Amino acid sequence: MEPSPREARLKKLRMRSWRRGMKEMDLILGPYADAALAEYADADLDAYERLLDENDQDLYLWVTGARAAPAEFLPELTRIAQRAGVQSSA
Repeated sequence: MEPSPREARLKKLRMRSWRRGMKEMDLILGPYADAALAEYADADLDAYERLLDENDQDLYLWVTGARAAPAEFLPELTRIAQRAGVQSSA
């Protein structure tokens, strides 16, 4: 039986979250995706997918609060930092 389009999308986003290329981001985004994405509305999945298109080095600095994040990503980065237990000033 074929997965629904939503299930296929969630699987793809979880895979992209676990296979980033920077181990620190794998360990932050992978568990987050596993725990949170199933409850996301489609618009939230769109925002998360745009975030995944960003460079890992930037994402790491943004999620840890070491560098100010673009305003469009602040809500998502805040949720990720909170779930990961990272002190973020995102």
